[in-house]
Amino acid sequence: MQLKSLAKQTVIYGLPSIVGRFLNFLLVPLYTYNFAPDQYGIVTELYAYVAFLLVLLTYGMETTFFRFMQKYKEDRSVYSTSVWSIAATTAVFLSLVVAFHKSIGVRMGYPDAGLYIIWFGIILSADVLSAIPFCLLREQNKAMRFAVLKSLNIAVNIFLNLFFILYCPARLAANPDTWLHCIYNPDMGVGYIFISNLIASLFTFVCLIPEWRQLRFTFKPALWKEMMIYTLPVMVWGMAGIINGTFDRVLLKYLNPDPATAMSQLGIYGACYKLSIIMTLFVQAFRFAAEPFFFKQMDSENAPATYAKVMKFFVITCAFIYLTCVLFLDQIMYFVGAGYREGADVVPVLLMANLFLGVFFNLSVWYKVSDKTRIGMYISLIGAAITIGMNFLLIPVFGYHGAAWTAFTCYFCLSLVSYIWGQKCYPVPYPVKRISVYLALAVGIGLAGKWIDFGTAWHKALYGLAGLMLFSAIIFKTEPEIPFLLKGMGSHWKNRFKKH
Repeated sequence: MQLKSLAKQTVIYGLPSIVGRFLNFLLVPLYTYNFAPDQYGIVTELYAYVAFLLVLLTYGMETTFFRFMQKYKEDRSVYSTSVWSIAATTAVFLSLVVAFHKSIGVRMGYPDAGLYIIWFGIILSADVLSAIPFCLLREQNKAMRFAVLKSLNIAVNIFLNLFFILYCPARLAANPDTWLHCIYNPDMGVGYIFISNLIASLFTFVCLIPEWRQLRFTFKPALWKEMMIYTLPVMVWGMAGIINGTFDRVLLKYLNPDPATAMSQLGIYGACYKLSIIMTLFVQAFRFAAEPFFFKQMDSENAPATYAKVMKFFVITCAFIYLTCVLFLDQIMYFVGAGYREGADVVPVLLMANLFLGVFFNLSVWYKVSDKTRIGMYISLIGAAITIGMNFLLIPVFGYHGAAWTAFTCYFCLSLVSYIWGQKCYPVPYPVKRISVYLALAVGIGLAGKWIDFGTAWHKALYGLAGLMLFSAIIFKTEPEIPFLLKGMGSHWKNRFKKH
């Protein structure tokens, strides 16, 4: 029953979000067909910094919120203390950004982009302040409202991107005297990507008014101190994790073997990284559902067995996603402009890297539920050391290929270290051999599709379908629980449809 519940929650959180995020993914061809790789490289770099700062400014408070809501049950001061803590630090951050935006732009190599820095400061502030209200929705099992608000954010962002990047230039070309010239400046270029994000983030912030109304003017210093003791190691491992996930896109600009093409290579790598979004979306949707689920299961005597089953089915799903993307990679590459397709061979590496990121998230449950977050910090710091060391070693020689293999190596090593350490402190009977066989099967079928000369695209597509059918048949044969899980999820959605 627990697995069915988790599967349902993953779908509820994930399906609307995945659909919305996939629509957001369609912005990648919009950008790559309209902007040169060096221009898209600017977007890739700035958003890498945003990801880093987002983790710094939330400082692990999302995970801490779930842990302390479970610990203190109905004590609503956990919510207010969390929000007021983040509000105070965010106010300091935004003040510093506004005060020093020009010098920040110069330091980053964009002396004329001071306004961009202020926009990003506001975007970050709105997103950070919205983090705990979104956690409250998850804690209250308001999955549909959570998904709707997330999807609305994406819808507003997509609409504005289409408006500024496609509609305005076309309309002005046909009618230069239209009122649009009052709000549109063709020299802004990629700046309209940032403006769209800014408006979408502020819109979402306003939509969370019902959650803001639940906020009380209550701040408990003793509770806050206890939460900070728990959350600071979470922040450190989050910072280490974001180094693992985004630092390569920061270093590429400076370590690329050919400085003249550094920004173009960064743009190509950033676009190819986006193509692994299908894996990323599933991992994210799973994480939204799994984090509160793991904490709720922690007191059950069957918790380790439940965690093991969750891991197995998670890996099976990720392996299927990986295989689908690899077998149909030629078609997927048409999502980016022709100037970006030279990076196709790093997409499978990045897909597998994100798969092991999800494995690492599953394995992290043991030190979260046992309040040993310092160990998670140590493990993440190991990953950060691998990321920094290998990027400095490989990027100057192999460019973005070195960055991709660094990402895979990092997440694989993190998973391995977390598994070995966890089995000593909090044993979970993970079916390692079976999981390894499934992964090897997916990789083998994918490699065969790459090495075999099929002659025509149709023959290769037929092989892709046959490969997916073979993989699925083997999984259904060896995992008889899967049909029952799928049937239970189908019945759940059928009943929801009847109610509405």
